[in-house]
Amino acid sequence: MIKKWLLYTTLLTLSAFLFSSYKSHVTPISDNWFNTNTSSYMVQYAPSEHQLDYIHFEMPFVGKTITGFRQAIAHRESNGKYKITNTLGCMGKYQFEKNTLASLGIKDNKQFLKNPLLQEKAFLALLSKNKWELRNEIEKYEGKVIKGVLITESGILAAAHLGGVGATKKYLKTNGRSAYKDGYGTSMKAYFKKFGGYDTYAIPAEQNAKVKA
Repeated sequence: MIKKWLLYTTLLTLSAFLFSSYKSHVTPISDNWFNTNTSSYMVQYAPSEHQLDYIHFEMPFVGKTITGFRQAIAHRESNGKYKITNTLGCMGKYQFEKNTLASLGIKDNKQFLKNPLLQEKAFLALLSKNKWELRNEIEKYEGKVIKGVLITESGILAAAHLGGVGATKKYLKTNGRSAYKDGYGTSMKAYFKKFGGYDTYAIPAEQNAKVKA
């Protein structure tokens, strides 16, 4: 009787051990893991900037690279949608105004919305053009702190994408007292902060940058 009791006990213990060995392990993920913006404008989602967050996922780590910068701007502007036009008339993945497209040599707005590659080229061309026009400001203000935000080249380029070169220069010159906001209430300070620290140094500064077919 004692031998049977020992046998049953051993079998139950072994079964419990085997079951626990095959129990799946689920890594808890914070609800805010993809959240990159909690402003009143809208909540957008983009890849994490921390490489260790990718150990359980099969997706590329873009971090603070130029690719990461492009993705972050796109998600903030249009949630990455190429064919969208907002209520202010801004178009595409990066939300271009018509006069901005014209300055880059793009005149067919309908074709622009249908052509993802053209939109990517336009964004890079605009970065080059803005970098040329803001080259003195980048040299003068990069590394300084304005309104509690560290000024970086990528932040300056992002601010120019939001409000234009003139508004960006004015913001920097007035030490942030010129509080520009777009039609949806997004401030230039928010762009300096959100998009600061990306590696945009490989973007060439070109005075007359145009989109080449």
